[in-house]
Amino acid sequence: MLTLRNSRIAIVYDCLFPYTTGGGERLYRSYAEHMHRYGLQVDYLTARQWSDPATPSEPEFRIVPISRMLRLYDGTGVRSSTAALQFSVGLFAALVRRRRSYHTVVVSALPVLNVFAARAALVGSGTRVVVDYLEVWGRRQWVDYAGPIIGHTAWLLQRLAVAVTPLATCHSRLTANQLVREGLRSTALISPGLIDGESVNSFAAKSTLPPYVLYVGRHIPDKQVEALPAAVAEARRSVPGLRLVVLGEGPSSSDVDAALASAQASEWAERPGFVSQDRLVELMRGAAALINPSRREGYGLVVVEAAAHGTPVVLVGGPGNAATELVEPGVNGFVAPSASAADLGDAIVRAIRGGTELRLSSRSWYESAVTTRTVARTVENLLRVLDLIPRAPAGAAARPDDAATRSADTTEGTH
Repeated sequence: MLTLRNSRIAIVYDCLFPYTTGGGERLYRSYAEHMHRYGLQVDYLTARQWSDPATPSEPEFRIVPISRMLRLYDGTGVRSSTAALQFSVGLFAALVRRRRSYHTVVVSALPVLNVFAARAALVGSGTRVVVDYLEVWGRRQWVDYAGPIIGHTAWLLQRLAVAVTPLATCHSRLTANQLVREGLRSTALISPGLIDGESVNSFAAKSTLPPYVLYVGRHIPDKQVEALPAAVAEARRSVPGLRLVVLGEGPSSSDVDAALASAQASEWAERPGFVSQDRLVELMRGAAALINPSRREGYGLVVVEAAAHGTPVVLVGGPGNAATELVEPGVNGFVAPSASAADLGDAIVRAIRGGTELRLSSRSWYESAVTTRTVARTVENLLRVLDLIPRAPAGAAARPDDAATRSADTTEGTH
């Protein structure tokens, strides 16, 4: 029988779904739930995100608050270095107290100070440390994101974290290649996918009329949401009556509003902010296309979520956008070469003109992906590497997603 030490795992992230609702917190919560299903005991170490003095109780894992409530982002949408330091100090103290309680600690490298706190607290304990990289950036990306001083410092810290990472996991080939460029000496374990749950039944073979395109997500500079009004105005030349629905809020919402005004979009665009889950599903199912002009994505789960409803996606290509790895042009969407009105508008028109045939192929892509590109398979692969569940028999037939976990391609990419 497994003992407490070799059956307990800690997951470390400063956010927890549903108290915050980004992709990372949904991923790590799902990790905890799937690990529990293998009979493992899971602690989720996080920042306090609730006002009630009592810590919330979850049936599948234990929430362990290790810092007070933090303001994670500054007014421009950049991650706060002060909050990162406070959380890493809390993490170090928590792991020192529990240094012989865990078989493995899975720590998110966002923020990167978590890596140093975990490694320092657990040195000599025998506890395995897995570092999960949602994204890995080059120096230029860091400087563009946080400015020359903080950005350069963050890049150097990231390189040091990569150098001391014993086992790295990531969720795209783009990130795996970037880990190699930043100095990873071992082979990263690439997840086969991050789809969670069973096949979605909310599928529509035809979009709502008049047609509309949909954006879902935060409003921050990297998302380039302000590019949408001009692009949709361009697409309306070929698709009269086309509408735009922009969901979400964020630091760059004022830029989005200015772009809507500049495009004179008041009669054909709406920006309702955040909506209920039921309304989100309704909008996604009825959209002619889901548009995400982001220049930076670590995985791109929105591609999968849209395809579940038969809704094709339109993305923008770029060296930091791993979501494009999920798009098969003409099958479940299109990738525009840039976020210019001409390029993005053309891709929108192609997605809409794909009609029912493209919606059916998008749904077919999803039906295949939901059996292979899953969080369940990702967790299974990780637990096998950690010897927490039996490894697959030698010579066993390869499964459809096995190629997604082979060693990363180390060919240098271009920035």
